[in-house]
Amino acid sequence: MIPAAFTYHAPRSLRDAVRLLRAYEGDARVVSGGMSLIPAMKLRLVQPEHLIDIGRLGELDYVRRTEDGGIAIGAGATYRSIEKSRAVAAVAPMLVETVRQVGDIQVRNRGTLCGSAAHADPAADAPATLLALDATFHTTGGASRRTIQARRFFVDAYETTLGPTEVLTEIRIPKQPARTGSTYLKFANKASRFAIVGVAAAVTVDRRGVCTRARIAVTGAGPCAVRATASERYLTGREVSAEAIAAAAARASRGMEFIEDVHGSEEYREHLTRVITQRALTEAARRAGA
Repeated sequence: MIPAAFTYHAPRSLRDAVRLLRAYEGDARVVSGGMSLIPAMKLRLVQPEHLIDIGRLGELDYVRRTEDGGIAIGAGATYRSIEKSRAVAAVAPMLVETVRQVGDIQVRNRGTLCGSAAHADPAADAPATLLALDATFHTTGGASRRTIQARRFFVDAYETTLGPTEVLTEIRIPKQPARTGSTYLKFANKASRFAIVGVAAAVTVDRRGVCTRARIAVTGAGPCAVRATASERYLTGREVSAEAIAAAAARASRGMEFIEDVHGSEEYREHLTRVITQRALTEAARRAGA
């Protein structure tokens, strides 16, 4: 299909982009790689009157280490640049593992992590991993600059806490604790490679093999990515064993809302959530040395 008519803007700086957002408040959308927004526009699921392209702003195209040993990823950084980054591989290998499962090489060459997070597709891979890594989202353009915790960022399908004049400019991922293992696994749609259900798991263990910290997040199953907090609470403080992992995975669907579509019923997604959580926890624990 052909998108509805819109006016294209190519600001020369982030300040110009924010100025345009404020000038056309409520009628404008920001685009960088366009791998999520443009297909939605072609289907006329969204019809912005103004499209503000920040994809050419060099000031936002970076992947770098932070002073505290974490990673900062700018809004212009593509999946491919994250995939190739030695810094990301050292600090957050699960993120590299995740972006390698996004679309195909053409999508990864253009798509951006910040763009995926801001678009908040219910079946996107990145949101689950960002939740499990305790990422923070940094914005500009609102009443003030904001730092938003990942667990507070995703609200509903295609809905985040971003305001109409805010731009997600950077995602930061903290250094993970020692003896942490992590992985992202998904049951994918064969055509689109979007997640029917995907699970990101990060498990930290002590030298006795006891879980001291667990982060488990699920995407694809419901209207937005969420943490499986019941599973996290169960596993934390217990010795990591096959039995403990199975019991934690059995709790993964507690309190979750499931969607139903042509790819699967609510019951099917609930079942997949438990199965893939068990597989992800098993692999994360193995990588942690449990």
